[in-house]
Amino acid sequence: MYQPETYGLALLFMILSMLCWGSWANTLKLCPKFKFQLFYWDYVIGLIAGIAVWGLTLGSFGSTGQSFLADISQSSAHSIVLAMVGGAIFNIANLLLVAAIDIAGLAVAFPIGIGLALIIGAVSSYVIAPKGNSLLLFGGIALVVAAIVFDAIAYRLRESTRQAMSKRGIVISLISGVLMGCFYPFVSKAMTGENAPGPYAAVLFFVLGVAICAIPVNYLFMRMPLDGSKPASMAGYVQAPFAWHLCGILGGAIWCTGAIANFVASQAHIVGPAVSYSIGQGATMISACWGVFIWREFSDAPSRAKVYLTWMFILFLSGLTVIAAAPLFS
Repeated sequence: MYQPETYGLALLFMILSMLCWGSWANTLKLCPKFKFQLFYWDYVIGLIAGIAVWGLTLGSFGSTGQSFLADISQSSAHSIVLAMVGGAIFNIANLLLVAAIDIAGLAVAFPIGIGLALIIGAVSSYVIAPKGNSLLLFGGIALVVAAIVFDAIAYRLRESTRQAMSKRGIVISLISGVLMGCFYPFVSKAMTGENAPGPYAAVLFFVLGVAICAIPVNYLFMRMPLDGSKPASMAGYVQAPFAWHLCGILGGAIWCTGAIANFVASQAHIVGPAVSYSIGQGATMISACWGVFIWREFSDAPSRAKVYLTWMFILFLSGLTVIAAAPLFS
């Protein structure tokens, strides 16, 4: 399998994961009348397609470890279960995140949900594999926390006339963030120990966990939508335009590409899972850029809200820069 050997290449992989994780949700915005519960079935198909493509290409070539298929066959049951549990946790968190995006918008749901996930995931991953300068790593995380606070203030100023919906969007984002921060350590742990799978095989088991969990959980969300809308039915999925299905599949493939890049980078000797996850979750800033500059979610917001948004971007960029420097000063 392919594994970057230098920090420069590993950093490129982490930046790619950040771009993918911060951009996939735009595919949901491209089909605004497609209920997110129905969109999610295509998203899962995209995840499966993504790992199949990358596993049989990058995962099957290179001089590091075993090939994708050989890695799958030798993986221990313990590692497989850990990766699948991580996938199940991610699935629930991601469904909540998509619901929050539907309610509150990209510029809000991502910074709150993913920002909280960054804190939880980075700390727990560092406990499992303490790599990188802890002062720089957690100093950068502290800057990200400040960015989350500024974003929440901007959101409150923008949504001053819709308090009930504001609270619902924030609560769902927070719950999603807690769960999203818990999935990564399971997959990181799955890649350690005897007969542990490499990152490509681990992502396959992770995606299988997502797919299996999605069947009951997404169906439940179809019957009881969190945004207060009418229940969704599979008839709506079948009748949806083909372009909407393509958007969902593309969204899953983009997220899967980010996951591959992130888990591969986390296995680089100098990086470690805490740094890789932290930079990958810079997706918050990427998604906020999409929401603010492309989808114009704050176009009618008061000037004070835009000032807080400016500081949010500054703090996020500063935090990510400090985190990226952590492996260089171990």
